[in-house]
Amino acid sequence: MFENLFRNREVINQPIFYLFIAFTILISLGYSWGRRRNKRIYLSTFNDLVDLIKTKDQQFTNIGGLTGYHANLIPKKNDIYRRVDATLTLLPRQSWLYFPFSLIMQGFDRLFLTFFLAPKKKARWILKEGHLIERRYSRFHGPKIKNAASLEHEEYSWGGMEFILYYEDDSVRKRLLELARKMENPGSIRHVAIVPAEERIFVFMIPKLKKVANDLLPVIKWIDSRKFAFTGSKDEG
Repeated sequence: MFENLFRNREVINQPIFYLFIAFTILISLGYSWGRRRNKRIYLSTFNDLVDLIKTKDQQFTNIGGLTGYHANLIPKKNDIYRRVDATLTLLPRQSWLYFPFSLIMQGFDRLFLTFFLAPKKKARWILKEGHLIERRYSRFHGPKIKNAASLEHEEYSWGGMEFILYYEDDSVRKRLLELARKMENPGSIRHVAIVPAEERIFVFMIPKLKKVANDLLPVIKWIDSRKFAFTGSKDEG
């Protein structure tokens, strides 16, 4: 094939030939750059999570080539949550042909965290539903608040960003606002949820390279201090 190509001097001398070569090189360089970038974000994110959660066991699974990863993290000596599941979906930076469309459709990298809480009977706490979700993110395709219509809600400005606060009653509203005030700004956090029906805490964030630990640490401390739950005493809330 190449012998026939180079015998035909007219093809080689055409500008389109050199454009094709340049385009091929650009795509190859883009693939290499995108693969390295996604790998750095993936490793940085999961290393931060392992350090924050202080795991005794972890299992990592590739669910989408260079763009999808899942982890099951088991903390050691933790009577608050028994497992944390993390799902990371990355923009296809390695594919420069598809990358612009992905930016339009997906918009950003995504990190979904689910904290599986200890059973209520064992932990002896009361859980009430509440969500603090960034308004713009709430419009994207993703986990929806199933019973939003039955919850009270209000707008809340957090670090210059517009959030919506959904809450079952004023006691859980105060707990979520306490978290927001301690953090001052949300960083890459876009959704924090307490879901009593599933005995879970859900966190969504946009993972930034070497910033996951810094942004997530206040949330981890809030969970570790049991600020999301109630014991039923009259002075709470």
